[in-house]
Amino acid sequence: MELRPLVTSFGLLAGTLAAAASGTTAQAAAQAATTVYVAPSGTAGAAGTLADPTTLASAISRVAAGGTIYLRGGTYAYSQTVTVPQGQNGTASARTTITAYASEKPVLNFAAQSESSANRGLQVNGSYWHVKGIVVERAGDNGIYVGGSDNVIERTVTRFNRDTGLQLGRISSSTPASQWPSNNLIVSAESHDNADSDGEDADGFAAKLTTGTGNVFRYAVSHHNIDDGWDLYTKTDTGAIGPVTIEDSLAYGNGTLSDGTVNTNGDRNGYKLGGDDIAVNHVVRRSIAFKNGHHGFTYNSNPGTMAISSNLSVDNAERNYSFDKGTSVFRSNTSCRFSVSGSNDKTVGNADSSNQFWTGSNGSRCSSYSGALGWSFATDGKLVVTLGGKAVTL
Repeated sequence: MELRPLVTSFGLLAGTLAAAASGTTAQAAAQAATTVYVAPSGTAGAAGTLADPTTLASAISRVAAGGTIYLRGGTYAYSQTVTVPQGQNGTASARTTITAYASEKPVLNFAAQSESSANRGLQVNGSYWHVKGIVVERAGDNGIYVGGSDNVIERTVTRFNRDTGLQLGRISSSTPASQWPSNNLIVSAESHDNADSDGEDADGFAAKLTTGTGNVFRYAVSHHNIDDGWDLYTKTDTGAIGPVTIEDSLAYGNGTLSDGTVNTNGDRNGYKLGGDDIAVNHVVRRSIAFKNGHHGFTYNSNPGTMAISSNLSVDNAERNYSFDKGTSVFRSNTSCRFSVSGSNDKTVGNADSSNQFWTGSNGSRCSSYSGALGWSFATDGKLVVTLGGKAVTL
């Protein structure tokens, strides 16, 4: 009987030591979580160090706000969506980062998914994240889906997905309009060869249906997607989206995949800027539409006052510029035809003599824009486009 207090004391001491050890481990883990390493061979229970890498899902769950997840190069095979949860946020001064390690190339491959709207690749529902330098391919729906706000998606490639490569939209059907994704920047990104089975939905980039204000695409390239390069579609059910800015970007070859597969169902535009006669005042500037399967730039029934300035549209199959109504303002745009006959441009709105639209002949500026298309990203991420070997300046 007298031994029991002594045993109890030892038990309490052991418990105290265990708690102290646990606290020390937890504290170390919390410190380590500011930097977490991930590799294709990583395991969920690993330390997340460079020598003992973990999985991406585990890294997302343990990284501290403002911390960095480094992805080693190689192919990551997934059958389920990888999600940054809503509410797991960085801050305005320190975004939480998912990035390629050094110059390595991580490829997130979702080929095991079936085509379904439930089967996205990487889903960013948190805010103040920075995703950089990764490839996301072959998802059953969108490659990257952004439902959060104030995120930066940089130098990503979204390819061979079975819906739009990179799309912005609300997190769920119950998400109020005040929480639709806003102030996201998509920069120096490429999206290509995304194709759904019916050829009507898979675009390169989309900010459509349920997006807020302040979303920007800059130095982005969308090519050889089965439907449109960009889709800013609106519909009556959900109403107007926030104005989107597209600048210094390129859309080419959309409507035909890189393997030559031609779409006979979808829209095949370079930049599709609306839907359902809903007015949204988008901004499109210093961007290029080249040999897309329908229109280069089209209002798509958006009757708003869009700012369309200093763009170049060349040899698109129908119109280079197609704006049948609205009060959009057109300044310093150029339209050229060299090898595709197409149709005359239509630009209802405020268009002055600074524009050179195509109505049967090329304007004087077109002499600078003939020849084969080339493009690359400069070391600072800026998009460099050439035509006939000469850099294009808009």
